[in-house]
Amino acid sequence: DFDDIISKIDMAFQIHVEGQGDRFGAFADFTYLALSDSSERPAFTSDASLDTKIVEAAVVWNVEPTRFEGVDVFAGMRHLQVGTDVELDPVDPVRPNINLKMDQSFTDFMVGVRYNATLSDRWGLTLRADGGWGDTESYYSVSALMRYQLKSGSMVFGYRYMEIDVRGDSQKASLAMQGPVIAFTKRF
Repeated sequence: DFDDIISKIDMAFQIHVEGQGDRFGAFADFTYLALSDSSERPAFTSDASLDTKIVEAAVVWNVEPTRFEGVDVFAGMRHLQVGTDVELDPVDPVRPNINLKMDQSFTDFMVGVRYNATLSDRWGLTLRADGGWGDTESYYSVSALMRYQLKSGSMVFGYRYMEIDVRGDSQKASLAMQGPVIAFTKRF
């Protein structure tokens, strides 16, 4: 349930910065997500936490001659830092506690495509898909965003899905982030 997910979020933050010239540009994204949860079972109690930082930086080629309109192709790097901590505390005092930790960084080469469309004076659409290869097992990301132009900027809302599979020294983790996006954008 949505309210159950909200109760597990310790902190979430995302920012996108982009600069465009006539045909070329660059962008950077930073995402931070911290989750934690505790539960009690008949045989043990558990405490788990996840700390994720994602930094993306890419250069953009505007296939269309108009900025922020039509098809853009981009390439760059995505850096992921994942920290997990899971502690299992058995109810039986004879059994030892189990603590699983992973704190690693992964860097991948990223390629993608983005499509921007102006639907009317106030409405716009952005579709984005990217993926890559490198230190992670696999990852990809897709999003669909609608923009509504205001006097001082734009309200953006839509949906994003990102899946990343990583392998640590002795553990494997799959991180899937998906859900609604609500943001405010400002152009200078």
